[in-house]
Amino acid sequence: MKTEKGLFENMCSFENANISFHQAAKCRRYGEEVLAFSMELEENLVRACDELRGLTYQPGEYTVFKVWEPKERLVMALPFYDRVIQHMVCNVIEPPFERKFYYHSYACRPGKGMHAASDTLYKWLYETMILQGLKMHAIKGDISGYFANIPHEPLKADIRRTIGDRKVLTITDRIIDHNGILPDGVGNPVGNLTSQLFANVYGHRLDMFIKHTLKVKYYIRYMDDFIILSDNLPQLREWFRRIEEFLETEMLLHLNPKSTILYAGNGIDFCGYIHFPDHRKVRKASIRRLKQSVKEYKAGEISREYFYRVIESRKGHLGHADTWHILKALEYDLLFFEAEKERKVGQNPGNKNIILVP
Repeated sequence: MKTEKGLFENMCSFENANISFHQAAKCRRYGEEVLAFSMELEENLVRACDELRGLTYQPGEYTVFKVWEPKERLVMALPFYDRVIQHMVCNVIEPPFERKFYYHSYACRPGKGMHAASDTLYKWLYETMILQGLKMHAIKGDISGYFANIPHEPLKADIRRTIGDRKVLTITDRIIDHNGILPDGVGNPVGNLTSQLFANVYGHRLDMFIKHTLKVKYYIRYMDDFIILSDNLPQLREWFRRIEEFLETEMLLHLNPKSTILYAGNGIDFCGYIHFPDHRKVRKASIRRLKQSVKEYKAGEISREYFYRVIESRKGHLGHADTWHILKALEYDLLFFEAEKERKVGQNPGNKNIILVP
């Protein structure tokens, strides 16, 4: 089996370190850690190169916190210096993996993402159910606690099937083993750039089983969530059983109990949207968050500038679904609110041309 070698020197190069700094600092350029790092930029980049080249690099301490959107997650963040190191590692080892990954795996990959995954599923539903007139059912699968339960030894074995550079493997092993508050030998911390790549590497096992062993035609995965479509319901039940067995015996993982088989015509919840054969809706939770932002703005709890940044972000998400009526109602609501606010205060609030829907 051919593996990639000769990667180590590129990983330790100053050029790679400089590129990695700019990648890690993107959208955080005025953050305290980034500014402190930038004050002695050349010295810090040389230090990163030297520690990797000498195999003396040891990952720093995690800052542990929780996030609640879109769902509760435990995040472990490394210091900025370590994030630069992780970019240096990923810049070199990601391309060999990327060439092997399953095309319809969409999470944390260049040119992919949630919207591309949603577009693909919607296209498949339209082609099979509208154009071909098939009655499609779907496996909606979710791997339980995926990041926190990836076993280290099988993951390291998978990495070695692609990477043959021993010095690079020394660094990747060290990063994998440094898993914060997770149990020894298990788990990739959510928050690491390398964790995203390693999770895709391990998930490739499932992709190959479903595509090459089960020979499924319509299969799409976004990290720990996957969808399989078929008009053969008994076949789907058999696939569901075999996938559950494969995850438990070959990957030491489990399906979430909420994984199920459903009729595709009733809508498939995937990547932030409810997919139907002829249209898409956004999740009710997205609408609730949007309305909550409007409520906070009207109550004066958030600034106008911050609110409209939030609205633009929400608009980008909503724009991929059939939400014209929602955006138009929001537009009118805000127009009336701003007009009433201007009347009461007697001053121009700023830009009165609130256009959310073209």
